[in-house]
Amino acid sequence: MTPPRSAPWSTSPRNGPPALTATAPPPATSFGWTLHPGHGPGTEVLALRPGRRVLDLGCGAGRNLAHLAALGMRAVGVDASAVQLARAREHWEDVVGMELHWGDALAFLAHPTGPFDAVYSVFGAAYSTAPGQLLPAVHGALAPGGVFAMSQHPAVDGCYGCQASYVARGPDEDPAVVKRWDYPAPTWVALLEEHGFEEVTAVLLPPPRHGARRLGTLLVRGVRGG
Repeated sequence: MTPPRSAPWSTSPRNGPPALTATAPPPATSFGWTLHPGHGPGTEVLALRPGRRVLDLGCGAGRNLAHLAALGMRAVGVDASAVQLARAREHWEDVVGMELHWGDALAFLAHPTGPFDAVYSVFGAAYSTAPGQLLPAVHGALAPGGVFAMSQHPAVDGCYGCQASYVARGPDEDPAVVKRWDYPAPTWVALLEEHGFEEVTAVLLPPPRHGARRLGTLLVRGVRGG
């Protein structure tokens, strides 16, 4: 697999609180779909049993993936950041059943390591990949009855489709251009159904009642038909 370009999030941990750094002690595993620790649904969204294969698109520092492996899943993660994967290997080196790959999510899905019982993305590669490319690739990688789920920020009213922003990198580097695909919930439902998913839902998870943040999380889920 061709190594991906340097990612702007290489120095900014994802799938965990900002304090999760390469030198921090490994925290207990946990699983979450939002950026609010301990808030919202968990692994039940994926409808998995121990021994099933699951793929994390944009696994980052690996907290969610390690949690699934600790529950007995065969957990595979892919990420474009070698820095993040190094953190994951350091933090979760004692977790059995966790497999990490460095590369682009679409490139990995083009040559999957066998059918998966679930594929998910938490503010990960599914957020930054065109749905017309991502959804058929995910559908093809899932076993019949397998679940696909993704979470991301809800779209800003009227700002739909491909959005882009500059993200700072190193002091001697130009900022990176990061693209994301934003749609309202009904559009996500239609997109998944168009690409062969069934039982599709797209719900807005509200933020915790405490604290000043008011931005919720969009959680999209679908099932590959038999």
